[in-house]
Amino acid sequence: MSLARVHNFSISLDGFATGEGLSLEAPFGHAGERLHEWMFATRWWQETTGGPGGSGGLDDVFVRRFDPGIGAEIMGAGKFGYPGWHKDADWKGWWGPNPPFHTPTFVLTHHTRPSIEMEGGTTFHFLDTSPAKALETAREAADGLDVRIGGGPTVIRDFLAAGLIDHLHVVVVPILLGRGVRLWDGLEELEKAYAIEAVTSPSGVTHLTLTRQ
Repeated sequence: MSLARVHNFSISLDGFATGEGLSLEAPFGHAGERLHEWMFATRWWQETTGGPGGSGGLDDVFVRRFDPGIGAEIMGAGKFGYPGWHKDADWKGWWGPNPPFHTPTFVLTHHTRPSIEMEGGTTFHFLDTSPAKALETAREAADGLDVRIGGGPTVIRDFLAAGLIDHLHVVVVPILLGRGVRLWDGLEELEKAYAIEAVTSPSGVTHLTLTRQ
């Protein structure tokens, strides 16, 4: 069976994966882009966005594991759009005409709408269902490849609570946010189900990998 994987998911030292006050103008609320600056500095990011340079070190090695072997993605409504996006019939996500997923992508939302086919192989499908049912649907679409659980924190927490995540890569960024949405709440003793490794990068972030035992 294909695996359910999470990659490059950034949290603060106090466990927040996004800030407070999300909006169209502030996708991560008061956190801004501080949780993701480590990624923007990598060579992979520069190659992806058409920029020059970038670091080829440890962070770059981890960030490149995002894509290989992935046949479908699941994300929450909060990753697909700003609060209230469901009221905008023309909203097609944050990523422009060619999103970076290039697979069937399933958006978990109570406000479903017809599927949206984008450039580059991404098609957004909108589901109002449980994590287990969503994963079953995504696995069928992935055709034997793995399914990436893309976030946000509430979705990943729900999948972890249901015992559905096989591999989890979390990047702990050395900042304190104080408020927002936390990843780990309600997941006491999660560590018993996983082999855990940690490695600190020269950039200051710590890469945690949890692999189901």
